Amino acid sequence: MSQTKSKSAQSFTAEERAAMKERAKELKAEERENKNRAEGERDVLEKIAELPEPERTMAGQLHELIKASAPVLVPKTWYGMPAYAKDGKIVCFFQSAQKFNTRYATLGFSDEARIDQGGMWPTAYALTQLTPAEEETIRALVKRAVS
Repeated sequence: MSQTKSKSAQSFTAEERAAMKERAKELKAEERENKNRAEGERDVLEKIAELPEPERTMAGQLHELIKASAPVLVPKTWYGMPAYAKDGKIVCFFQSAQKFNTRYATLGFSDEARIDQGGMWPTAYALTQLTPAEEETIRALVKRAVS
């Protein structure tokens, strides 16, 4: 009898086992997300390093600004350019003027971004420099995009 008591006292209940399985899944998901974040960060920084000046500096500033404004976003590349995703879906991205032979770089937002304003709103912004005023606008946009 004491052997039965001892065995049942050391066993986990069905609820405890279910909770442990859930926690194991959460830990695996966190590990996967951290790995994806680290790989994405490395890839984005490599792409930024390949950009010519002054876009390299602007993209680097933008990268830090987006990371600080919306830590939930995961850096990754998208069409070879820096981008930031939430739940695996691109929310915003940087597009190089040099790569696309255009007059200005672009900060764009996908339809995943929650930047809606009435019946019409911009989803892309031309960038030629990042002054404190532009940085403040971008901070607000990125925060709203992930809200």
